[in-house]
Amino acid sequence: MFRRREAVPFAFVAEADRFRSNVTPPPRERPSGSQLAGRTLIGLTIVCGLAGSLLLGRPALESGQAPGHSQQSEASDGR
Repeated sequence: MFRRREAVPFAFVAEADRFRSNVTPPPRERPSGSQLAGRTLIGLTIVCGLAGSLLLGRPALESGQAPGHSQQSEASDGR
């Protein structure tokens, strides 16, 4: 690889870390009403989608036993 021949003085690097600009950035624009409404609708859509997936997915996560039925083998029923 190509190496730099001149060394960078340490004072220059340290000075670059302390440099502060005296130029202030322009103020941020406030979002309009339609932008706020759109962001709110997108957030609600995501939250409702997550909640709906939890509600619809719960039956698939259950063990599959019907309530009130105990698990018995067929051999013990035949006596």
